[in-house]
Amino acid sequence: MDNADLLKGTLVQLTAEDPKVIAEAYVGWTKDSEYMRLLDSNVSAPISVKKITEWNEKDLEKVAPIEYYFLIRTLEDERLVGVIGLDGNMIAHAEAFVGIGIGERELWGKGYGTDAMRIILRYAFTELNLRRVSLNTFEYNPRAIRSYEKVGFVHEGRVRGEVHRSGKRWDVIFMGILREEWLASQ
Repeated sequence: MDNADLLKGTLVQLTAEDPKVIAEAYVGWTKDSEYMRLLDSNVSAPISVKKITEWNEKDLEKVAPIEYYFLIRTLEDERLVGVIGLDGNMIAHAEAFVGIGIGERELWGKGYGTDAMRIILRYAFTELNLRRVSLNTFEYNPRAIRSYEKVGFVHEGRVRGEVHRSGKRWDVIFMGILREEWLASQ
C-alpha cells in the first residue's frame, strides 16, 4: 500500500483537524436537530464557536494522543463535509471506538460516510495496528447501520430502550469489526 494514499479514499480524504475550522462548521451543523439526534444521545443544544475551539485545542495539547480525529473533505473540491475519529482509550488493548458525523445534510446517503469509514478502518488496522474497532448507533438510524454493515461491522449487541426520542424508546446498537474480518474483506 502506498502510504501517500493512507488517508485518501474514492470520494473523500481525511485531513488534519483545525480547531477553528471544525468549530465553525460544527456550530452550523448543530443547528440541524436531526443531525444532532443521529450524532449522539445527548439533548440537542446550541454551542458556541469559542467553546468548541477551546475543547478541540485542549485535546490537541495532549502529549501522547489517545484520540485520532480528522476532518472529512471531498476529493473533488476539498469541501468540509464531516468529522471522524478514533477514541483510543483502549489503545493499550489494541482497541478503539470510532465516531463519525456527516454534517452536510444534502450529502447524506451519497457514500461519503461509508468511504470515510473505510479509510479510518484502514488507518486503524494498518497504521495504529489495532485488533478491534467498535461503535454504537441508534435503532432509528438505519442508513448508518447499512453503511457500517457495508464496510464489515457486525452486530454485537443492543441496549433495549436506552434512548428516548420523539415520544418513543429506541435501542442503542453496538457493532464491531476485528482486524481479521477487515483483512478478509480487502
